[in-house]
This record gives sequence, structure tokens and C-alpha cells, in this order.
Amino acid sequence: MLSLARKLWTEATSGAPSAGRSGPASVPRGMRVYAVGDIHGRLDLLDQMLGQILRDADQAPNLLKYLVFLGDYVDRGPDSRLVIERLACGLPPSLGAVFLRGNHEDTMLGFLSDLRVAPGWLTYGGDATLASYGIPAPDPEGPVEHLQQAQRMLNGLLPAHHRAFLAALRNHLTIGDYHFVHAGVRPGIPLDQQQDHDRLWIREAFLTSRVDHGKLVVHGHTIAPEPVLLPNRIGIDTGAYATNRLTALVLEGTDRRFLCTV
Repeated sequence: MLSLARKLWTEATSGAPSAGRSGPASVPRGMRVYAVGDIHGRLDLLDQMLGQILRDADQAPNLLKYLVFLGDYVDRGPDSRLVIERLACGLPPSLGAVFLRGNHEDTMLGFLSDLRVAPGWLTYGGDATLASYGIPAPDPEGPVEHLQQAQRMLNGLLPAHHRAFLAALRNHLTIGDYHFVHAGVRPGIPLDQQQDHDRLWIREAFLTSRVDHGKLVVHGHTIAPEPVLLPNRIGIDTGAYATNRLTALVLEGTDRRFLCTV
């Protein structure tokens, strides 16, 4: 069974991005994919979603099931440290998991070595991440010595396996006719030639585009009250940290559906 799972996974993820699709997007036969949107420090919602996914997966025991997390695990919500711990060490062994990098993880890693990112990171949620590690958040505009102290404390208190988890995050993933990425892609550029900055940060140029990207792009990063389902992209960031609504996209064959915590 394990060798079959590896074979299907390799076949599903090894195809080069296509110039266009001829028919409905699909994932390979025998596989179900769960893509989970931005968590932002909400361990309670992550655990609820994992429970839903496990119950859903139990209804299809003969399928191979994979989890794809779209990034932004940290910041804003109260439990960034515990979210990383759960993702790094506490996921069900029956589900293969792939973790993508979000702009918030990228900035958190940057803070460990570069104080220039500190004001921005602290302003858009890094203060909550520091608090989850027991570190008082300094004033983003305060003395540099306070920022340096917070940096030293996070470097000292960040467990080695948390650092390894963050460093190993992927910037994109393709499965069948779907391309998974945190923020989006730059229209008109082949998927395998995209810049990582765009994959983590892009908004308007991607969100307003209606061109075919070669694969159907599944992303988070930009909040909407409901999942966004368009011919060229599917957005599943429903603002969980503020709305209590964490969303997952379920893909099987050409079918699509959603799981939500509320």
C-alpha cells in the first residue's frame, strides 16, 4: 500500500505545468485532496477542521488522502506556537501532509535574523506570535534595543523542530490539474518560472486576472466571506482568526466541495 501511495503521489505531482486545460480540472483517480486555508494561530479551529477531515476521510477508506496546508499558520490568533507544534508533530498518520509557506511564516523567519522586518511583522500579527512563545511584544516603533531583545528571546525559545518545520515549507505544489500556492501567481508567466515573492504576496494583479494560468490555482492570503470559485482560481481564506470560519477545499476526481468550521 505504501509503495502504491508513493507511486500515485509521484505521478500526481510530477507533471510540468500545462499551457491550458481541456475540460474540468481533476486530481488523479484514487486520490482525495484536502486543501486547508489560512489558520493564523487558531488551534481550536485547526483541531475542529482536522476532526471534520478525519470523519470525511473515513467515508472513503480505499482512497489515498492528502492534506495541503496553504500557509499563514502564525500571527494574529493566540496560539501560533501550538499550531506549529500540531502541524509539525500531531497530524493523523493516515493523511499525507504538505505544508506551503505563507508570507507570515516568511516574515517570522526573517525576523530571526533581520530587524528591518520587525515593525511590519509586529504590526500585522507578529506580536501575537511572540506572546504565544511567552515573549513580551515590543513597540514596533520603540527603541531598537527592545526589538533586539525580542529577537534574541525568540531565537532562544523557538524549539529546533519548529525552526526546522518553518525552514522546510514549500512555496508551491501541483497535483493533477491544480496548482497550490499561498497568495497566487503572476499572470502570463509559466507556473514553473514564478517568483517566490509573488507566490507569497501577490494580490490585485492575480485577483483581477481572468486568464487561464495553465492549472487551476488554489490559494489563500486574501480574505473573502465565502470561498471564491472562479474558472482560473479558488480562494479559501475566509479570515478564520476573526470570523471563526476555517475553510478546506475537498478535491476528488473532477468533484469539488468545501468543509468549514462554521
